[in-house]
Formats: sequence, C-alpha cells, structure tokens
Amino acid sequence: MIKIGIVGVRGFSVVDAISAMPGEAQITAMCDLDQEGLDRAKEKIGLTDSQCYRIYEDMLEQADIDAVVISTPMQCHVPQAILALQAGKHVMCEVTAAVSMDELWWLIENVEKSGKIYMYAENYCYMPELQLVRQMVKQGYFGEIYYGEGEYIHDCTDLRLWKGKTGWRTYWQMGTRGSFYPTHSLGPVMQCFDDDRIVSVTSFGPGNHNPYGLRNDDLTQTLCQLESGKLVKIRVDTISPRPHNMTYYQIQGTKGCYEAPRGLGDVAKIAIATDEDPTGFQNWRPLSDFNHLLPERYRSGEGDNAGHGGGDYYIVADFIEAIKTGVQPELNVYKAAEWTSVALLSQLSITNQGKTMEVPNFRRDMPWEEKRIKL
Repeated sequence: MIKIGIVGVRGFSVVDAISAMPGEAQITAMCDLDQEGLDRAKEKIGLTDSQCYRIYEDMLEQADIDAVVISTPMQCHVPQAILALQAGKHVMCEVTAAVSMDELWWLIENVEKSGKIYMYAENYCYMPELQLVRQMVKQGYFGEIYYGEGEYIHDCTDLRLWKGKTGWRTYWQMGTRGSFYPTHSLGPVMQCFDDDRIVSVTSFGPGNHNPYGLRNDDLTQTLCQLESGKLVKIRVDTISPRPHNMTYYQIQGTKGCYEAPRGLGDVAKIAIATDEDPTGFQNWRPLSDFNHLLPERYRSGEGDNAGHGGGDYYIVADFIEAIKTGVQPELNVYKAAEWTSVALLSQLSITNQGKTMEVPNFRRDMPWEEKRIKL
C-alpha cells in the first residue's frame, strides 16, 4: 500500500483516481494554507484532524506517507519537490515543473541524488483520444510523423484574482511573456515523436491588447525544432475572448493526418492512405473508427470515473507502478525539464524579437558546463 500526502487542495484531481485503487494506494495526509479548502478536503477524503496540515514541512516530518503529490501554485513546485525528495519521499508534480532554468538544474540534481521516483503529472498525455492517436502513430497508420501542433486556449482572466485579491497567476503566469504554460499542448504531441527531442525554441506574439494590465501577449505562438529537423508548433492563449479549446492537436505524417475537434459538433478525425485506399488521405473519417486500438486498460474502463477522461487515473497508476518497481516513469524529470524549458526559453525568445533559443540536452549526469542558456 502506497501512502500519499497531497499538498494543495487542487490535488482533488487525483483523489477519485486514488480512491479507485483500493489496496494499491491511499491518501493519508493533506496540506494547504487555506483552512477552508483544507476542511473541504478533509471531509471529502475522510481524513482526521491529525492528518491535515497547514505547514508543508510538518506533513513531511510527521505524516505517515511514502509519496507526495504537489498541486500548489507553480512557483512552489521545485522548492516543495526538493524538500520531499530530501525527506525520502517520491514525488508526482503538476505542471509546470519549474519557473526558472536554475530550478530545473536543482530539481534534476536532487532527483538523481535521492534515487526516488519523480513523475511529471502531465495528465493530458493520458487522455484516451491522445492515447489512441499515439497507438496509431506507433503502428504506422500515419507513416513517418514530421509535424505536430498543439493549442491551449483557455480564458483564465477570471483566475487572476483569488478571493477578490490579486492571485499568483497574475504574476507567475499571465504576468510573464512567452508560452508560460506549454506542456498540455506539447506533451501529447512530443509523445508521437518517440525519443526525438527539442533542440530550439522560437516564440512570437501579437502584442498586448487586454484591458486587465497583464504583461503576457494576448497569445504566443512557439515553434519547436526537433533534433531530427521535424517541427512542432504550439499556441498558448489564456487571455483572448473566445470559447475554450484546451485540447486541440494536429499530427501530420507521410500517409495522412489527425486533427482534434474545433467545436460546433466537430469530432476527432483522421485522413490516411491505406493499401485499399491510396487516396484516403483526401477524406476525413472519425477517429472513433479505430477505438479498438486503444490500450487494453482504457478499453476496460477501469479509470472512467476519474477526471480528464480517465487520464488522472492512469497517470496515478503509472506513478504507483514506478514506486513499486523502482523504475523511473516515462514522464520523468528529464522530460519535465525539456518540456518546461520551452516556457522559460520562450520568455527570452519573445522578449528578444523572436530570437531562437537553444534547448539543453537534459539527461542523467549532465556536465556542469552544459547547464547554461546559450544566447
């Protein structure tokens, strides 16, 4: 039984997932500065007063836990992850992994030193539709993939305030320039490129036209060049007045393409050439025609009651499995660093008129001299 402590009541996204794993995992502690939120969490999960904490260090020192799920504001992620790792706890951390390049180095060094599991909680990678597309990529339905696209369009301007006061998003998200929150768009696309990695980032924006006094451009377009020469484009837009579309993706290969729904009754669709229909790439057909290719655990429906289409269940399941086996998960600290660095380097790119920024080759035992930003 893996005993888990959650810091940040936003961690409710994993509560239903863990509850669906009796005998595998259990929430035994919760921590939050907001007493009202902590009380709601205590009631929902069924914790005692002694299992609830206002001070994070107290939870690490006193609670009966093996692992920590970090779901606090993003500027807290690395300090809290390091404290957990140094306390001998495994870590699953929500996005983004860090708010500076130095924090990425600190995080990697502490994960390597601790020997504990670190999982990047990029739950969009675990959504059923995207898992299906990934399976089709692996089986060659689209041929060789050479282009991917992701968009996170989510008007978050109401979230700039918290209880009527200026909230952390005003500064740490919409108070910066660049693609500050890229990994929901980037992660599922990058999983279609196997072990390819991002080597450079270039970002552009249309300027700032919002009435809220936010520093972020109204949207940011970022081009990511991969080591293979292939291309990924992402749009991060949390200010524009338009309907939400937080899970829009495209994949283009030599045999055809996939495109997520845009709205107004649109559905996920593909167009592919086959031996039976060599010109099949000219006509759309529903992605659901290929639901039989979903990984077995998705077809079983065991995680259907968790959030993000069951994605929250399967990401927690992989975290628990990594702890049991001692093998770092696919979404490890190096993936977390690479995908998060797109946000951090995007800030430098856009504030320097679209300057192309080189992405470090994040890997185990990186030499000290490579832990830098190349201008």
